[in-house]
Amino acid sequence: MARIRFEGVSKAYGETIALDGFDLEVGEGEFLALLGPSGCGKTTALRLLAGFLQPTSGRILIDERDVLSLPPHKRNSGMVFQDYALFPHMTVADNIAFGLHERGQRGPAVEKRVTELLALVRLPDMGKRYPGALSGGQQQRVALARALAFGPSALLMDEPFGALDQKLREVMQIELVQIHRQLGITTIFVTHDQHEAMTVANRIAVMSGGRIEQLGSPEEVYNRPANSFVAQFVGKINLFAARIENIVGSTVVLDANGTQLAGPRLPWAELGIEIDAAVRPESLDLHPPAQAGPMSDHNAIAGTIAAVRFAGSTVAIEVETAALGRLTVETRGGHSLAVEGTSICLTWPVSKTIMLRKGR
Repeated sequence: MARIRFEGVSKAYGETIALDGFDLEVGEGEFLALLGPSGCGKTTALRLLAGFLQPTSGRILIDERDVLSLPPHKRNSGMVFQDYALFPHMTVADNIAFGLHERGQRGPAVEKRVTELLALVRLPDMGKRYPGALSGGQQQRVALARALAFGPSALLMDEPFGALDQKLREVMQIELVQIHRQLGITTIFVTHDQHEAMTVANRIAVMSGGRIEQLGSPEEVYNRPANSFVAQFVGKINLFAARIENIVGSTVVLDANGTQLAGPRLPWAELGIEIDAAVRPESLDLHPPAQAGPMSDHNAIAGTIAAVRFAGSTVAIEVETAALGRLTVETRGGHSLAVEGTSICLTWPVSKTIMLRKGR
């Protein structure tokens, strides 16, 4: 399986910078997601790696070999596109075998390989059908099988499930993870869907403006975002401005619009600096009215239920507070205090206060 490295890669289209000094290393057998909004450079990075584009500057290495002079078919990577890109005049079996035929392979070995791949993507009886007779999910499975047919050292996937409905996307995500575990192929997966990235990937590179804002495991990116951009892009969050008023051991005391709160001390924390602080909706809890302010290991502020929104398995409760504005609480199965107009005390563990450097 391939080891991939981007070294100072930039790509410009006139005055538009798509990638800006992009550095990234992907280990053998790793499943990495490039996550970010439209225009952040994630697809550009993938297409540069595949050989469909050439960088303005920098190097791309596969197994320590600079591949910029190699055409796409010499880079030994399989590509899966959002629009499937299947050949409509070919059967499913011929689509899967296409890459093998292009490499001069024929006969029983090809037929055996196609049969193996049809079983792998759970389409064992579909070989004689044409793409037009398949559902979107089945076409995507065929596209995946075709990308894997010649035994690539890397699998590149560009928003592969973007055209599927939500339920089918979730099914395909699970199947893709299972296939990756079975094959162990180095995989780079482009998506703008943070839930999808956290579901499939071992590591996530969150991108913005042609750069990586944070690189880490799904747990690290979600629970310990590097900056306000990552905090807001990955999952739902309540963000507010604060100033570090005091530092006591492993805890910092914050002044948030005149209200005293607390959070965990990070290495960069200094007395008196302005920061962004945040708390995830699921970390918040509702209690009957009480004196707001710091508790032994929890923060507590007064508020009033402003709105309650049912969302299937969860209930989103909007709480209006004097100090932090409107905060969202997310619970499962509702809450006895979740009635509009009810005065409540909103609490969360000090350890769940997310501390962020000011700005991005």
